[in-house]
Amino acid sequence: MSVYTTIESDELEGFLANYPVGTLVDYSGITDGIENTNYFVSTSNADKTQFVLTLFEHHSLEEMQYYLGLMHHLADHAVPSADPVADKEGNYVRMFKDKPAALVHRLVGGSIRETTVSHCEQIGAAMGKMHTAGQSYQAHQSNPRGPAWCVATADKLYSKLPEDDVAFLHAEIDFQKSNRNADIPRGVVHADLFRDNALWDGDSLSGIIDFYYACDDVLLYDVAVLVNDWCNHEDARLDHDKVTRLLQAYNTYRPLQANEQHYWPAMLRAGALRFWLSRLQDLHFPRPGELVHTKNPDEFKAILADRVANSEMYRGYWI
Repeated sequence: MSVYTTIESDELEGFLANYPVGTLVDYSGITDGIENTNYFVSTSNADKTQFVLTLFEHHSLEEMQYYLGLMHHLADHAVPSADPVADKEGNYVRMFKDKPAALVHRLVGGSIRETTVSHCEQIGAAMGKMHTAGQSYQAHQSNPRGPAWCVATADKLYSKLPEDDVAFLHAEIDFQKSNRNADIPRGVVHADLFRDNALWDGDSLSGIIDFYYACDDVLLYDVAVLVNDWCNHEDARLDHDKVTRLLQAYNTYRPLQANEQHYWPAMLRAGALRFWLSRLQDLHFPRPGELVHTKNPDEFKAILADRVANSEMYRGYWI
């Protein structure tokens, strides 16, 4: 949620005039994250005065119709998540400064850095609800950062990496070719549900945010992305209790199938690979922007190395 596009107050006032939210009171840029431009926006609306305005730097208007429609669908199905605001014509996304933009109700609370078993249980349950509700969402979209993207991005990065990293990356790309598209349940996934994409009001989950990588993919891959961020020890090892309690809570809403356990280690590796590659790409091919925060790729290199080394042990981190 970096600020790539600067907005002046008069421009924002003109944009807000298209929405039934009152007039602009205040706004400020949000610096966390790395993909889109985000602002907190306060208006004179007496009921809901706080919003998040997002300008999408790399998505088309058609793509955003999928994302924003999904967000409203999930909120309408009692999934704890951010609900977009419809403009006066009933649209959830419109152009602003030549980019697709959306105004979303701001959820209460903030993100967390350290997780507990209770946090993991709650976020696991929320993902189970999300995956179940997503089965009735009619629109479809392939994963823009799926297996093909991983191969293409790796090819672009090989010349930038030391020899050991090149060999490690080659080996994992080859491994995923026979595992990533496993014949196990698929559906709508968040694909980026890190700790900074969930908000907490005290110790209670307020909601999930940032669905802008959502797509159709292997559901277990989404769970693996979640676990890779929420259930780690400081040395990148997985915490057995957090993993199993998260899976138990998830299973309450979307029962896991027996054959999914076989692919669990591969999906943990796939999730780590995807984020190692994206962070390497941001490091070696940075985009210009204000208040941009590039995350360290070594974190996910270490996570991937751990998931490779402990694949069979983590197959037992199940329910």
